[in-house]
Order: sequence, then C-alpha cells, then structure tokens
Amino acid sequence: MTPGIEIAARLGVAALAGLAIGVERERSGHASGPGARFAGARTFLLLGLVSGFAGWLADGGFVPLAVVLVAGGAGLAVAAYVMAARRSHEAIDGTTEAAALAVLAVGLVSGLGHIVPASAATAVVALALAEKGRIQRGIQRIEDEELRAAFQFGVLALVILPLLPVGPYGPLGGVRPRELWMWVLLFSGTSFAGYLARRAVGDTRGYRVTGFLGGLVSSTVVAFAFSRQSRLEPRLARPLADGVVAACTVPFFRVAAITLVINPALTGALVPFLAVPFLAGGAVLAYTLLGRHAPVDDERPVAPERNPLRLQSAIKMTALFQVVLFIIAFVQQRFGAAGVVTTAALVGLTDVDALTLSMAKLGLQPDYLVTAARAVAVGLLANTAFKLAVAVSVGGGAFRRYAAAGLGLLLLASAVGLAAPIHIRL
Repeated sequence: MTPGIEIAARLGVAALAGLAIGVERERSGHASGPGARFAGARTFLLLGLVSGFAGWLADGGFVPLAVVLVAGGAGLAVAAYVMAARRSHEAIDGTTEAAALAVLAVGLVSGLGHIVPASAATAVVALALAEKGRIQRGIQRIEDEELRAAFQFGVLALVILPLLPVGPYGPLGGVRPRELWMWVLLFSGTSFAGYLARRAVGDTRGYRVTGFLGGLVSSTVVAFAFSRQSRLEPRLARPLADGVVAACTVPFFRVAAITLVINPALTGALVPFLAVPFLAGGAVLAYTLLGRHAPVDDERPVAPERNPLRLQSAIKMTALFQVVLFIIAFVQQRFGAAGVVTTAALVGLTDVDALTLSMAKLGLQPDYLVTAARAVAVGLLANTAFKLAVAVSVGGGAFRRYAAAGLGLLLLASAVGLAAPIHIRL
C-alpha cells in the first residue's frame, strides 16, 4: 500500500466511524427536537475526521498539534453536556457526549494506523447505541442473586486464580493449587450456566442445553455438577440426567474432530472403534435435545435459587476429583504401565483430551497407528464408565436410573466398537 493510499484509508475509517455513530444518534432522535443534543451525523463525521488527522499528525511526530485537536473535540463534548445540564433540572443522559468521546478515540487510533481495532470498536459502539432498548430490558431482568454471583465469579477467576501457586506439592503427582482452582471455577461455572439456562428456557430444556455445551469443555465437570444437583433438586432428575448423557456423548465427536486436524490417519483408524458410539451418541443427542421435552417429575413451584455458583459443592467435588487423581497415580506407581492400552484406560478416566493428543502424536508412527486408535477407544470407554460410576454414586433418586440408562447405552456401544476388527485409512 502506497503512503498516500494508507493515509487516505486511515482518515477514511476515522470519518466513517464518526458518520456511522452520528447516523445512529440522529435516527434515534437525539439530534432534533426540544431536547436535541449538540451533534448529529455531520458533526460526528467531522469529529472523526479531526481525530483521524490528530492520529496521523501524532504518528508523524507533531504530537502537540494532535493534542490540541483532540482536546478541542473533547472540550466541545464537555461544554455541550454542561449546557444541556443547565437547561434541565432533571437527570441528563450523557450518551451522545460519551459517544462523541468514543469517536475521538476511535479516530485517533485509526489515524495512528490501527485500522482494524478502530473498525471493530466502531461496530461495538454503534451496536451498543442501537440496542439501547434490549440492553435496558436485559438489565431489568437481572436479579440480585445473578449479579452477585457474576461478580463473585469474576473475583474467583481474575483475583484469586492468578495468586495461587502452580505447584505441584507432595507425592503421587502432588497437589497443583492453580489447576485445582480452575476445576472449582469449571464446576461453579457449570452450575451458574445451568442456572441461567434454566431461567432462559425453562427447567426441562435448560439443563439439556447446558449439558451439551458443557460437554464441549469438560463432560466430567457436568457429570459431577449435575449428579450433585440431583440430590438437591430431585424434581429435576430427568433433565439433569439428560444433560449428563448429552455431555458424555460430546467427547466421541470431539475426539474425532481433534484427530482429524492433528492426525487424519488416526481418525481413519478410529472409525471402526467409534462408529457404533457415534451412532448411539447421535441418537441420544437427537432424542435428548430435539425429540422429547417431557415435564419435570414434580411441577410444584420451586423457591428461587439463592446460590447459583454452588461454590461449596464445587470445592467438595474438586477435592473428590483430587482424591481420584491420587488413586490413579498410586496405581500407576504400584503396578506400572502394562502397555499403552492399559495406561490409556487410567488416563482416560479423567482426561480424554490429553490422551487423544498424546495418542495422535504416537500414531504418527505407522507401526503404532492401530494401537494408538485402540488406546483412545479404551480411554473413552474408561471415561464413560467413570462418569457412569459418578452418576450412580453421587446422584440420587430417579436421576440414577435415567443417567444409568443413557450412559449404559454409550458404554455398551463403546464396548461393541472395540470389538470391531476393521481398519480404515484416510
């Protein structure tokens, strides 16, 4: 791009940013009528152009002149707000003036040569202005418990997590505080997501959708969280069980996607092992998410949830998960790894993704391709069996029957897939 065209692009994006936001302000009625504010489409376009020139001048070393131009535009917005406040005895909406300051900032960034961030920021600002009604209605629907839980989760993730040491500390693989706290966040985050989905689409569908989406991150987390919740809310046994089954079906699809990207040959070797679970899992997902939306077991009203994060339950489940990790490490140290497949069964109990990545690397060696595929299939079988045990031991009431039926079907399909002797190359 020649210098002249580049400069024109910088100034053009700055001007168009101002025009886009100015058009929204004018169409929304803020630039006309008795309560009109100081700027419409033309004024905003000029503000964008001025700040674009300021950025270009600053990039060329004329910083004082750039500061004067931006300060002048900012002073205009501030003066307009002050004058509007003097004319009215009621609270004054400063959105238009704030939008003008945003245009100055976007134009300055564009003038400095950062066109893509400036364009993205313009789109976000324009969308926020245009969706005023929906944003306000959404805020009005937020309850105190949801807002408090969101802020608490932010503190747990952004304040506490970075302060924790990495580890490990102690024998048998040790304790990794930061990794364990991430599991706490996953458990509590899954509970919070289930709470929000339940409010959005109802008891019956909410947990099914949450389970499916949670399975993209960690089906084990969903199994623990929903099993625990089934004891606290027995009336939701069926949707919670459906959510667990949906989450536990996703890993079969996720493994195929990962191997297809990293090692397509391994995907071909996995086909005979995963074909039956694929079909069974697809049928379960269709049945769970699309086919049946039966009412919950008890239609009596439920008191509003006062603890959407379920932090105490998340910490207890994380502690239980750490105990499982210790047991696996002890078995590995005591009895050793009797081959790749045996080790895969142990690793697959808790981390299918780590197993898949390691086997994809091993499968790059042609002699180990089928062995790697069988190891992944065994790991998936062990993982499904582990989550079945979780559902039966941690869950309660009717949830156990529903979850055991669905997970038992997946377990049987995985076992049938392991018996297939066919090998396919991609």
